[in-house]
Amino acid sequence: MITTFASATDLPPISAPDIEYSLLAPVFIIAGVAVLGVIVEAFWPRSSRFVVQAGLAVVGIIAAFADTIWVFTDLDELDGSRLARGQVAAEGALAVDGPGVFAWGILLIFGLLSMLLFAERRLEGGLSGFTGRAADAPGSASEAEAIKHRVEHTEVFPLALFALVGMMLFATSNDLLTMFVALEVLSLPLYLLCGLARRRRLMSQEAALKYFLLGAFSSVFFLYGIALTYGYAGSFRLSDIDVAVTNRTGGENMLLAATALMAVGLLFKIGAVPFHTWTPDVYQGAPTPVTAFMAAGTKAAAFLALLRVFFVAFGGSSWDWRPIIVAVAIITMFLGAVVSISQTDVKRMLAYSSIAHAGFLLVGFVGVYAGAKDSSRITSTSSILFYLTVYGVSSIGAFAVVTLVRDSGGETTHLSKWAGLGKKSPVLAGSFALFMLSFAGIPLTGGFIGKWTVFSAAWSGGFWWLVVIGVLVSALAAYFYVRVIVLMFFTDPVGEGPTVAVPSVLTTVVLAVAVIATLGLGIIPGPLLDLAQHAGAFVR
Repeated sequence: MITTFASATDLPPISAPDIEYSLLAPVFIIAGVAVLGVIVEAFWPRSSRFVVQAGLAVVGIIAAFADTIWVFTDLDELDGSRLARGQVAAEGALAVDGPGVFAWGILLIFGLLSMLLFAERRLEGGLSGFTGRAADAPGSASEAEAIKHRVEHTEVFPLALFALVGMMLFATSNDLLTMFVALEVLSLPLYLLCGLARRRRLMSQEAALKYFLLGAFSSVFFLYGIALTYGYAGSFRLSDIDVAVTNRTGGENMLLAATALMAVGLLFKIGAVPFHTWTPDVYQGAPTPVTAFMAAGTKAAAFLALLRVFFVAFGGSSWDWRPIIVAVAIITMFLGAVVSISQTDVKRMLAYSSIAHAGFLLVGFVGVYAGAKDSSRITSTSSILFYLTVYGVSSIGAFAVVTLVRDSGGETTHLSKWAGLGKKSPVLAGSFALFMLSFAGIPLTGGFIGKWTVFSAAWSGGFWWLVVIGVLVSALAAYFYVRVIVLMFFTDPVGEGPTVAVPSVLTTVVLAVAVIATLGLGIIPGPLLDLAQHAGAFVR
């Protein structure tokens, strides 16, 4: 037998990929600044490295946000019947559409506010809240040496930027492989950041280990779901999966298994029951600025990914997965609200609060209400975008307050130590009370409008009875929020009462922005609601 080989001239040419650099510039800016931060970490003198890293991160995020505004205003309407704006980019890997670019905007805002908290140095005597050297064992001589020489862990800024890149990619992934890579890029830096607290390092490292182990476990579920989806549809692209699901081209059992496994991975990231067990421990043990970053950014990116996968890829099988998501939404709302009542730690209380809010967001999600071309009614996508914005800003503000209530051991998060805070610092306690009222959904706060939007979308989608349950759970949840307000303003302090640290301008700006946004979005929500509505539907 004679074997012949084709010469190089007989092979077809390999065409270069077509990358829409102008559309993807916000992602490239953050990624480029993150890489530049790694170079700075290697070569810049240690004496001024912290300031340079913080400034670089802030400038990079501002530049990316400005470009995101330009990208959003330049999106073209793709399909008038669905009000979709944008296009598929990067050879089909990413969908640069209205919801995705809107998510970029709020993620960059969350990232900017979080970087200001990361850069706060006044609260720890001129040092940041992160350990000097992560490799030093807690209580060791090397750790004492790092403290003596005032060593700071400046790698936190490029790590956070890499996580932000992963969040932006996760929210706009148009195929499942890209989504999995984005999930890992988002998660791995956060695993590290959770273990870098300057104080209570053992608790911080325990939180990082729990988050890593459970996060890796959920990623395996997600990856296995991707494999089964490919076996069912023969493609990783969401639009191709939608065609296969709509036409029922494969085995029904494989489709159900793929949907369930992918749901596990995504519901873990948003902290929904029964995949919530990591949330209170990680929120409590991680450095508080990192907790704020995760509470706002991870939930926003994960919800956009959940919407994209289930609305675009699995939309044709909604009657298969909606009953399960309805059950998850009810259990998540109820458990988050009830367990929060028994919490004695502020950070754990906020963790269970975030679980309850995941349930409220799922109420808007299960409505799957897309609206009509000329409809002015709130859609599921726009309601969730608005809710994520309000919740994220209020969460960052609440955790900023947590960093300022301190004792000799650093942050004091036990609720008993917060008694009488209103007398000690009325402004700080008033700000925290405002965030609590917003979480409770009290009128004239952004949280009230956020809950109204998701309930409105679910009602329009025919789930009025689920809205009734959501309203009842909201009333139950209001108890533990009001309890904190009563504790701060109407309870006598224990001993000398809480100590309130004086922050630098960085934390002050974060608190001011959070307060103004929480009030402003409750009184004048129209502009942001219109912007979320204008984002339209997902492109396919």
